Amino acid sequence: MTLKLGVPSKGRLMEKTFDWFGARGVRLSRSGSEREYAARVEGAEGLELVLLSAGEIPRELGAGRIHLGVTGSDLVREALAGWDRRVAEVERLGFGHADLVIAVPRCWIDVDTLDDLDAAAAAFRAAHGHRLRIATKYHRLVREFLRDHGVADYLLVDSQGATEGTVKNETAEAVADITSTGETLRANHLKILSDGLVHQSQATLFRARMADWDDAARATLRALTARLGVADATD
Repeated sequence: MTLKLGVPSKGRLMEKTFDWFGARGVRLSRSGSEREYAARVEGAEGLELVLLSAGEIPRELGAGRIHLGVTGSDLVREALAGWDRRVAEVERLGFGHADLVIAVPRCWIDVDTLDDLDAAAAAFRAAHGHRLRIATKYHRLVREFLRDHGVADYLLVDSQGATEGTVKNETAEAVADITSTGETLRANHLKILSDGLVHQSQATLFRARMADWDDAARATLRALTARLGVADATD
């Protein structure tokens, strides 16, 4: 059986993924122009490369339409409810690092922790008659994190771009966003809560639990993981 490997179709994540596999003897490449999604594999029998957007890969993994996929761990956890029942981590690849964090206005001098945020949210609702808004595109991850830490009286508002600017634009009072260095947050006069790290993301090779894993597919996976030098992922 041919195993389908989903890889981001463009950008640094694609390049770094190609480099990671190439350093282990499996050469991944496009076989057409930048506008085409044809691809080829050298150095691994029975492996088919599928080029997808990073955001599509969790969906395809969760549905079992691809056997393996490389994408950010934040995207998998956000897109798939009960993600660890639908996919398994094969290997963390050591690039694409970013932190999902909770940040509030720097002028909130009395708000440094999640407990402080909970108190501020309650005071905000009492003063304004509506809940404190937190702008994010990571609704599942943030909601679960805040629930687990006892934060209430907030409202998540969707932001698909320029999340850091929502406080300045008065469409939110706080944000939950991905950051690598924190520079953009600081430039927008925001500070990260001292215990506001929701998830440390990085590019990860995942295996789809719901894909067709017959004996031939498992044998192909064992050969591939041995070639890559990663743990056997056929459990």
